[in-house]
Order: sequence, then structure tokens, then C-alpha cells
Amino acid sequence: MSNIKIFESKKIRAEWDADKQDWWFSVVDVCGVLTGSVDARKYWNKLKQRLNAEGSELVTICHQLKMQSADGKYYMTDVLDTKGVLRLIQSVPSPKAEPFKMWLAQVGGDRLDEVADPEKAILRGADYYRAKGYTEGWINQRLQTIEMRKKLTDEWKERGIDSEKDYAILTNEMTRAWSGMSVQEYKRLKDLKKENLRDNMTDIELTLNQLAEVTTTALSKQERPKTFGHSKRIAKDGGAVAKKTRSDIEKRLGRTVISPLNATDKALLEVAKKPALAESEERE
Repeated sequence: MSNIKIFESKKIRAEWDADKQDWWFSVVDVCGVLTGSVDARKYWNKLKQRLNAEGSELVTICHQLKMQSADGKYYMTDVLDTKGVLRLIQSVPSPKAEPFKMWLAQVGGDRLDEVADPEKAILRGADYYRAKGYTEGWINQRLQTIEMRKKLTDEWKERGIDSEKDYAILTNEMTRAWSGMSVQEYKRLKDLKKENLRDNMTDIELTLNQLAEVTTTALSKQERPKTFGHSKRIAKDGGAVAKKTRSDIEKRLGRTVISPLNATDKALLEVAKKPALAESEERE
């Protein structure tokens, strides 16, 4: 969810990651708040060079997202999640360090309210996608996939898997099994960089991915894997079930359902909204 957060009257651009369940904060904005610098971008660039030279992990966990600048245009911007910002604070001498930590806790606390009342999170998520211009049908499907993804990661945690790196490996195995592509290959097909893959899937792709995740969760609960290798095999098996369903759908449609479409034209992501596209694909 894209937002402007306010700390002591200063704006901090933030983006909510629904799958990660955490905020991404603009590093330049955070540096500006902590240092009071008139050129926070220059300050961050110099700090980044120093951290690189020191071999700090902070730079490696820094991502980039498109965020709106003061000129109204969107540019790729360095961002850190909450844990990353806390690390950044340790690298920036500032009398505002402690109040900023408290502010971060408050921002996170807003999300805890949603945990206590899941309906708030659902409504907030729907509003976010609605504001982005997605169709109601697609939004309904996407919200279901977010819930299913959480159930899957909760199951992996039960099996002792709790690192983002391991989640990425298992997700990659599952995605490759049903789509024939790794996550990165799938992103290249859709011309994505740091964007969320699921936010750029058609509703039929979301359904197949959700089927893979539902099946993987059910198999994991049944088999109760003790090793990471066993969980990898289960992820492949879950993806294979979705692959079979995908094959049945494609035989009936006479075309692939793996699409290069992305969220630049959100209306086309809902299958019911694109009969003209389907007709043109059939002619090809």
C-alpha cells in the first residue's frame, strides 16, 4: 500500500508489501529526517559508499521501488524494510534516533490492529488495489491469494523454515513446476524488475498459483517434512497439480494462459475483461 507517512511534520514515502507483510521506506526520506540534511540524496550516496567499503550488509538488503517524487513523476528509489531502517539508524548519528524508533513501532502497531481484526487488513488491501486501478474481480482474487500465501508461509514456519531466502527457493520450485519458469524468468516475461509478480498476474494465473500454494500447504501438513529437501519435493508436487490444471485449461481454450501482460493495463488482467485479446490470440 503506497503511503506518505509523517514524522515530525516531515514526509516519508512508504510502500506496503502485502506478501511480506511489512513496509518499505524511502531511504533518502529517512536520511533526511535523521540528519536534517538539505541534500539527503547526496548524504545517502556517500553513506552507501562508506557502507559498501566496510562490507556492510545494509546495502545488499536495500531494494528499489518506483515512488512518486516532488515533481509528480515516479522514479526508482532505494528502500529498506523496517528491520533495514533500524540498521540504518545505527549508521546515522542522530538525536532523533530514539523517537524515530518509537515512530516505526507505531507504524507497525497500526498493522497489529489488523492482525487482531483481519477485516481491517482485508478492507485496507482492497482499498490499496482499488486506488491503483485494478478491477473488482481481480482484487477479490488477489486478496484470496494473499491469505493463502500467509497460510503457506505459516506452514513452512511450522516445519522450521523461517528465512526469506528459503521461502524464495521453495516458491521458485513451486512456480517452475506449474508455469515452466522460475520466478525471475516469469518476471522477465512480464517485463518486471522489482515489482511484485503476483500484482502483475492475470486472474487465471493467480488462480493457478493459488492452487499450487493450497496443494503445497495441504501436502506439507499431511507429510510433515523434517528436512528442507523434503519441503522442496512437496513444493514441486504442489506445483505439478496446478500444472495439470493449467494443461486442461489450455487444451480447452486452445492457447496458453501464461501471459506477458502486466499491471500497466490493469483491466486486461481480469480474464472476463479481455474478449478482444482472446480472439486475437486465437487467430495467432
